[in-house]
Amino acid sequence: MEEKKGKQPVTILVVYHSQSGNTRRMAEAVARGASEIEGVHVVLKKAFETTEKDLLSCNGLIIGSPEYFGYMAGAVKDLFDRTYEKLRGHKRIFRKPYCVFISAGNDGQGALNHIERICVGYQFRKVQPPVVARGEISEEILRRCEELGKTLAAGCEAGIF
Repeated sequence: MEEKKGKQPVTILVVYHSQSGNTRRMAEAVARGASEIEGVHVVLKKAFETTEKDLLSCNGLIIGSPEYFGYMAGAVKDLFDRTYEKLRGHKRIFRKPYCVFISAGNDGQGALNHIERICVGYQFRKVQPPVVARGEISEEILRRCEELGKTLAAGCEAGIF
């Protein structure tokens, strides 16, 4: 894939945690969708492996978590805990576009609300509604995840987000 002259490739970071494999499947679908956009580089990382450098170097961020007891996965919270103080007020974080996907046995709202509240603290900018899977991961959910990734990537590549 040839880059447009003078234009830097856009990097989309898909960060997630998964124990059962459901959120991983969703993350892979998100990454697949984002990679369909020409000029976009996709980084798919587990939350425990993600660093502040990853958050700084991406143009857009997609966060995935299962819902445990009405909350996000501890690994996702750990990422926020490890990076917040280092990144607070950083100009490369301010208004960075993000969106969320959740795998939930219940309604997913607890995990979503907590992630979105933390993202406000980072001063990220929510640019797409979340994808929340309640129960089994269907082909429709995976299609919506692909669309989520594709939309964020296209918006970042076009300079809309």
